[in-house]
Amino acid sequence: MAQSPVRASDVDRERVAEILRSAAGQGLLTLAEVDERLAQVYGATYVADLAPLTQQVNQARSNLAHEWTQVVMEIRGILKPYLQAGLPLPELEQALTSPIHEHRLAVLCLLADRAARALKPRTANPDELAAIHELYLRSTAYINNWDLVDCSAPQVVGGYLFDKPRDELYTLIRSSSLWERRIALVATQFLIGRGQIDDTFKLAAEVLDDREDLIHKASGWMLREAGKRVSEAELRDFLDEYATRMPRTMLRYAIERLDQVSRKHYLALR
Repeated sequence: MAQSPVRASDVDRERVAEILRSAAGQGLLTLAEVDERLAQVYGATYVADLAPLTQQVNQARSNLAHEWTQVVMEIRGILKPYLQAGLPLPELEQALTSPIHEHRLAVLCLLADRAARALKPRTANPDELAAIHELYLRSTAYINNWDLVDCSAPQVVGGYLFDKPRDELYTLIRSSSLWERRIALVATQFLIGRGQIDDTFKLAAEVLDDREDLIHKASGWMLREAGKRVSEAELRDFLDEYATRMPRTMLRYAIERLDQVSRKHYLALR
């Protein structure tokens, strides 16, 4: 006996609608295409009717992720001979003002590597780490894309603050700059790796009303990592308190590693 098709719920429709809206913001769909597909989303009766509406978007995202990975691998290959060359920081700071995105990405990869080496016990260099950190904060106007932030903030900001007060993170999270707010969030990746997750939860609570999808994604990503790598119980405590207020993208990222029953529970709250 053939199974009856599964009827789509309002939650199912809204989840697909958010994927489409996000795709428009990333340039993967035109506004006209989004409007047309949203009409189909809200008119869908069955779950099977929804899947084809995001297939093109998912493929495009996969292609973009692959292309970005290839670019980073190529840049890191080019940088390899210079990783221990001790290039002067003033020259790197000047290079970071380049209008070419890949130039800035290369500089930030180099700075992140030097910060990581300055943090290791065998190659510890507190003065170099502090100088890189100061350079970074002076240059946030040029750290203006998600990949630039994500390749550098954990080592340069999170690493520097590991054994220091965290006031700086709360200044950044309240900045009018999207990128400075993302720096604050992604910097906690380093702290999470060392078992420190309090700031991740506090910063996430600060951006519950943020309008930027890239902030929702970064916050949800760090919440997920805190739960996966340190304490699922503390993640659940955060979700129990804030799930009803969390932007759906943040919530979906945060619960990705939870069991299916828990994911459905928290999504239903939103």
